[in-house]
Amino acid sequence: MKNIKDYDLEDLKQEFLNLGEKAYRAEQVFKWIYVDRVSSFDEMTNLSKDLREKLKQEFKINNFKILKKQESVDGTKKYLFDVLDGNAIETVLMEYHHGKSICVSTQIGCKMGCKFCASTGIKFVRNLSSGEIVEQILAVERDENIKISNVVFMGIGEPLDNYNNVVNAISIINNPKGINIGARHISISTSGLVPKIYELADRNLQCTLSISLHRYKRCQKK
Repeated sequence: MKNIKDYDLEDLKQEFLNLGEKAYRAEQVFKWIYVDRVSSFDEMTNLSKDLREKLKQEFKINNFKILKKQESVDGTKKYLFDVLDGNAIETVLMEYHHGKSICVSTQIGCKMGCKFCASTGIKFVRNLSSGEIVEQILAVERDENIKISNVVFMGIGEPLDNYNNVVNAISIINNPKGINIGARHISISTSGLVPKIYELADRNLQCTLSISLHRYKRCQKK
């Protein structure tokens, strides 16, 4: 069954059209998920019962479970989330004077093999879907009852090695009708996948791109 959080708004509209529903219904569902933060289709009370049943047959709403939560002396909080398939990922919440930042993972494990990086010891299993990336933000906000102001793609995995899902997740995060975090408050860190850097630049997303020269140099020696 499809995770409805994997769809940005335009793709979700197309899914609704494919179901014979009006596109504006997708906007209603998008709002329920990212603004009202419901956890089930039954809570979407401005949808007909028939539509809610149809959605339950087509989609699921994945909500992560917290397996472990640790807090350091400086207030940084590290989450270990159950991604509902027997695997787990880490997400980190950091608080600065300019707001609350979250460091999200993009893969289960990593292929890059950079020796200094903590991800190196984690065998690559698979890419995270767009919805699994986005859910890290939603899950932390639920647990802490806060609003995240900055997102950093610097957790486990190489973001540009999961390019399509990362870009789609950014579309959901940045959408004013979605999580509504400004593009300039979203940062992608890469070890230096040059073709994907050019591809990202062509999209003109206005996000910050950070390139770890130390990491890139070490990876090139492998």
